[in-house]
Amino acid sequence: MEKSLIIYSSVDGHTKAICRKISENAINTSVDVRSIDDHEVNLSNYTKIIIGASIRYGKYREGLYKFIDKNLEILNSKDNAFFSVNVVARKPNKNTPNTNPYMIKFLKKTLWKPKILKVFAGKIDYPKYKFFDKYAIRFIMWMTKGPTDLSKSFEFTDWDMVKKFSKELEI
Repeated sequence: MEKSLIIYSSVDGHTKAICRKISENAINTSVDVRSIDDHEVNLSNYTKIIIGASIRYGKYREGLYKFIDKNLEILNSKDNAFFSVNVVARKPNKNTPNTNPYMIKFLKKTLWKPKILKVFAGKIDYPKYKFFDKYAIRFIMWMTKGPTDLSKSFEFTDWDMVKKFSKELEI
């Protein structure tokens, strides 16, 4: 049986949750879900590699780029995909790989050219955030006409889209 790997770079765990949902929909392969910080993963053991990464304050975590640079040759030799998770994607005109500013920046910054690209809207979880993050994110949301109620969580992820992506990956 083929083996697939889903690697996540997540700040608050929502990207990890999306990765788990993708793995639950697998029918053609066994799937391992691992953090990008797990240095024990042997990429050569997998036929397909999917990377999901979240945005915080307009940037992916630096470890994402280090991982890709270190493993560029093997990533390019496998079936692969990349998806971005960000709250900007809650807007209809910012939710595709061609229109999402973070995906566009990512593709310009890395030498990796993933075969499949996807963008998912993320989640704002004000009650979970530390003081600085709570108010910084609230300010960003206020500026972009997003939700600002600090007592609530706001999930924008379209889980049906996640399921469709799982089928597109053929895992």
